[in-house]
Amino acid sequence: MGLTPEYMEMIIQFGFVTLFVASFPLAPVFALLNNVIEVRLDAKKFVAELRRPDTVRAKDIGIWFNILSGIGKFSVIINAFVIAVTSDFIPRLVYQYVYSHNGTMHGFINHTLSYFNVSDFKPGTQPENSPFEEEVSFCRFKDYREPPWAESSYEFSKQYWSVLSARLAFVIIFQNLVMFLSVLVDWLIPDIPKDISEQIKKEKSVLVDFFLREEHEKLKLIENFISRDKQRSWSEKKRKRSRAASFTQFYRSRRGSFTSLSSRHSDV
Repeated sequence: MGLTPEYMEMIIQFGFVTLFVASFPLAPVFALLNNVIEVRLDAKKFVAELRRPDTVRAKDIGIWFNILSGIGKFSVIINAFVIAVTSDFIPRLVYQYVYSHNGTMHGFINHTLSYFNVSDFKPGTQPENSPFEEEVSFCRFKDYREPPWAESSYEFSKQYWSVLSARLAFVIIFQNLVMFLSVLVDWLIPDIPKDISEQIKKEKSVLVDFFLREEHEKLKLIENFISRDKQRSWSEKKRKRSRAASFTQFYRSRRGSFTSLSSRHSDV
């Protein structure tokens, strides 16, 4: 199993904290307290209760980094929809900058309430005992609907569609803004510090110089071997020529002596 359960536990915690932080803002605080305690418990577990694991060199945490990155991007969209749909943040902004006469929130509650004619209740669904002494003709409920006296009664009003479009626009702007800020932070704060990256560059340059020096020495050795082989081949050719010359000289001398003997024999 290795460290898979430990990684899985952190992934689940990270998912709950990031996906629903808009609904429960205290979740990161409790997660931090849990991690502070769990670090000490894991240290005791690895030191006193478990066998020492084999050390293996790894470049990074592997596929878990991609999972964390995907959860982080998905959590931005989820939190944007939670803020836009479940809160009154967007309807308040729409009312203040579009429908308010003086730019204040005065009349916002009345703006969010729609009318309902009690005579439109289906038979058997109207309340039997009314707490009001007078007869009630209209009641109010929280929604953006057309009033009963309109042509399209109880249909979604223009305010509903304007608020819905503002919510979708907020989701798009919020998502792009957070993504831009995350890219900016990644650019401002690199994964490797500047001094360490410079040290790595120096080590690479030293290694390159060392390898070049070795290759140069190898090239010199190869050139020396080639020159020695040429000298040996040249000396061998020279020896062969000298042997051939001595052999021809010996052959000529023997031939000359043979002709002299034959001439003497003929004279006799």
